[in-house]
Amino acid sequence: MCAFCRLLLDLLGLFVELKSTGSLEQYGFARNRIWSIDLDPPPSPSDISHKAFVDLILTHSEEDMKIWPHRYDCRLRVALGPTGDLMLTSRIRNTNTDGKSFTFRFAYQTYFFVTDISEVRVEGLETLDYLDNLKNGERFTEQEDAITFESEVDKVYLSTPTKIAILDHERKRTFELRKDGLPDAVVWNPWDKKAKSMADFGDNEYMHMLCVEAACVEEPITLKPGEEWKGRQEISAVPSSYCSEQLDPLRLLLRG
Repeated sequence: MCAFCRLLLDLLGLFVELKSTGSLEQYGFARNRIWSIDLDPPPSPSDISHKAFVDLILTHSEEDMKIWPHRYDCRLRVALGPTGDLMLTSRIRNTNTDGKSFTFRFAYQTYFFVTDISEVRVEGLETLDYLDNLKNGERFTEQEDAITFESEVDKVYLSTPTKIAILDHERKRTFELRKDGLPDAVVWNPWDKKAKSMADFGDNEYMHMLCVEAACVEEPITLKPGEEWKGRQEISAVPSSYCSEQLDPLRLLLRG
């Protein structure tokens, strides 16, 4: 499999049904389906001439109808900017002919490579409520100034801002995640014990990864026939000092 296709599979996490909220595959069935490439994609006002992009399409199949009895069209545009910025734009349309609405959850399952997870912090989620999947989805409020990692983490942060930063102190690099139409954010790292129990995960790989997903989890999306939903996520890498300053609430207040 080519590296580009592997990247796309790692990014896709569509129609998500978490363990406590549904019966579909935990990470969504769309990531395990065959997508087609649109050779004549429609233009978009957001596409600039110096951006390369590809449109991937997924539609319902008879096999899918057995586990999720709805007709849909899903389009994913993957755009890459000249400086390496990655933009993902998803559109999902209800194409049911029986007049039925459908409801789904959505997440981009993005895995970030980090130098050392113990030297990583996530900014932009402080003071927010979250669901802790390690405590049966119980609701808490984040008390820390930034999220750091010393053990397994599996949380869904609710009503999150449009910008989140993942700071890799050792590399002095920050991943900046910007999103639209996706109010929640999942933060996950399996840590050592769970990593060893996962067949497709190296024993020590948890030290060099962090999953931060732009998502819609708490309040599922409902579409009537003919309606369309749109979600977008953009990822860029910037110097850590720059991004940390942009997210500093005190600096933002002083500027205002």
